[in-house]
Amino acid sequence: MSSAAPAAADPVAPGPATVAAPQLTPRRELWLLLTLAGIQFTHILDFMIMMPLGPQLTRLFAISDAQFGLLVSAYTLSAGASGLVASTYIDRFGRKRLLLVLYVLFGLATLACGLAPTYGTLMVARILAGVFGGVLSALSQTIVADVVPFERRGRAMGIIMTSFSVSTVAGVPLGLIAAEHGGWHTPFFGIAAMVAVLAVLAARTLPALSGHVHAAGRRTALGGIAQVLADANHRWAFVYSGLLMSTGFTVIPYITIYMQVNAGVRADQIPWVYLCGGLATLFTARVFGRATDRLGKVVTFRWLALAGLPCILGITLTQGLPLWGVLLVSTLMFAFVSGRMIPGMAIITSAAQPQLRGTFMTLNASVQSAAMGVASFVGGLIISRDAQGLVQHYWVAALVGIAASLLSMVVVGRLHLHGATASAR
Repeated sequence: MSSAAPAAADPVAPGPATVAAPQLTPRRELWLLLTLAGIQFTHILDFMIMMPLGPQLTRLFAISDAQFGLLVSAYTLSAGASGLVASTYIDRFGRKRLLLVLYVLFGLATLACGLAPTYGTLMVARILAGVFGGVLSALSQTIVADVVPFERRGRAMGIIMTSFSVSTVAGVPLGLIAAEHGGWHTPFFGIAAMVAVLAVLAARTLPALSGHVHAAGRRTALGGIAQVLADANHRWAFVYSGLLMSTGFTVIPYITIYMQVNAGVRADQIPWVYLCGGLATLFTARVFGRATDRLGKVVTFRWLALAGLPCILGITLTQGLPLWGVLLVSTLMFAFVSGRMIPGMAIITSAAQPQLRGTFMTLNASVQSAAMGVASFVGGLIISRDAQGLVQHYWVAALVGIAASLLSMVVVGRLHLHGATASAR
């Protein structure tokens, strides 16, 4: 590990090698990444499948739109809370054991969703799914940072991030088809079955990853959080992470409403927006992942963030465009806004001290959940409807997201990334 001074590409400083990373063969490393991507896919799909099931659930349980909204948000709210709790214990257990336990419990909670006979029991099952599933993303990213060397971490994050695209392109449409033919329970049964298969695969492919436990054992439960927050680099990383998530979520939650009301896109054409965007990110994620490792994490992030700025504003100004124009703008937005998350998450995982990475990442998951919620709320306060029901001031919400993105491009320059070599810098 080099101690040379940081160069301009990535302002990094090598950290202490307090946790020895296991040396995996390229084949086993690939299987590990594919397994983690599958785990990400199932818990992302578990969250996303709820939204298009709204008409069936509101009719079946005779609930209002507000009650259904609470059912959807129960997952993210419980996930954010569980992240705070998990930060007190995550570094006190081996990564593999903890991941398998939480993942199996998540699968059982998802199965309970499919078996729920009433609105109340479904709400409890959704909360439990969020409690167990909310930690999985942070834990998966922590494992990537523990196992994959710094110089290949961008490519690894690109593989993990494809799970978001696959859930959009294939998962949600297949889930809706299953719900149409087998009832609303069927998608949850399918996800639970996938969890069972992936849990077995994870047991075979994941290394033990328990080298951090000895250091964590000398800390109290709250001592790990205090150590994470005492590090100025960690605090800047949390600011950066919050800005990273805020950029898109002032705009993304209201895309469907705007496109149907203002842009004239029919309800049956809306899936094409997500299908085209998801397919594009399947290809661009790998390209951006390789660029992250070759050009530098900070440099790649800044270029992708800059390219995403006109796309964020453009999606709010598609009124009057033909369908192909709307799809072009939305596809570019999905590609660049999701693409900057690849170097972004590689930067965040590398900003943590290795011996505190698990605690750091679970706190980061809570920060990101809070940022998404606040950004969505701010976007909802900004937009309004005129007498004809058209969405107004949507472009102002985009400007708020753009401001957050510009700030993130500045804040990232204050971060020091642990584990970099001279060549990676």
